[in-house]
Amino acid sequence: MPRPLLSVEDLNVSFITENKLRREIPAVEGVSFNIMEEEVVGVVGESGCGKTLTALSIMRLLPSNTSFSGRVFFQGGDIFSKKESELRDLRGRYISMVFQEPMTSLNPVFTAGCQIAEVLTAHKNMGKKQAMNEAVELLRAVKIPSPETRVKEYPHQMSGGMRQRVMIAMAIACKPSLVIADEPTTALDVTIQAQILELLDNLRKDHRMSLLLITHDLGVIAEWAKKVEIMYAGRIVEEAPVREIFLNPRHPYTMGLLESLPKKKGEKLTPIPGQVPRLSELPAGCKFSSRCRYAIKECNLKEPELIPFSNNGHLSRCIRANEL
Repeated sequence: MPRPLLSVEDLNVSFITENKLRREIPAVEGVSFNIMEEEVVGVVGESGCGKTLTALSIMRLLPSNTSFSGRVFFQGGDIFSKKESELRDLRGRYISMVFQEPMTSLNPVFTAGCQIAEVLTAHKNMGKKQAMNEAVELLRAVKIPSPETRVKEYPHQMSGGMRQRVMIAMAIACKPSLVIADEPTTALDVTIQAQILELLDNLRKDHRMSLLLITHDLGVIAEWAKKVEIMYAGRIVEEAPVREIFLNPRHPYTMGLLESLPKKKGEKLTPIPGQVPRLSELPAGCKFSSRCRYAIKECNLKEPELIPFSNNGHLSRCIRANEL
């Protein structure tokens, strides 16, 4: 079997409260998954389920009020054991990230060209002039018109779609092996969303990169991902090839997400009842039990393990997976 490009093993992340009690509130628990070379893996879930925190853990960019455990291997090396100087070399050069909101991720006082060139001077030892020339070519690669002019513009002078393309240009500048795209189409209109996703996929194929695609949109996953991780309350509750998730979901939360999608014009949506519980008030047993129409007494006693449902890589964290 080929070795995964990225392997996340039993990742746990907790927030540490700053009051006198100094409690640890689990935000991500027992997350494990692999990404193979040139593979697109999707991570789906509601806001607050731990998707972005998992991505930041891979990059070792966690906030100061968090603690973490587990292991993250990239190309065989343990990221959690690396020194800060080694991490700076890793980030941007071998693993890069397209952040959720480019207006807050891009520096407003530097031009787009300067920010792209900085990646190249830091990781490729390029001179400033050569890096700026390369920045123009990267803007051309991400389909920004008149790149020679745009390279001198500031983020506030660009549209949301253009700012997102600048973020992508920065992410692919060093031709990394893995790109993490965290909600790359948030706040963009539908036409621009499709353009951005197609651009990411074409660049992935051209540079033979792997892609971790974080989103709440199952439609995006259906079109672009090969494998999907469904997250709820900081846990992976289902993992499967994308086709299996849509044709044969085996966790009530996944089923609820699919049922809440619009199907026919005029047909009412079926929302998931209730709300995601607060991290400090998670129920005992299965964390989805308070919102689950299939819940039975045993669901409240012990949290289920993520166990194989079939031999094709389909896993489910539900004691009734075989009955649904």
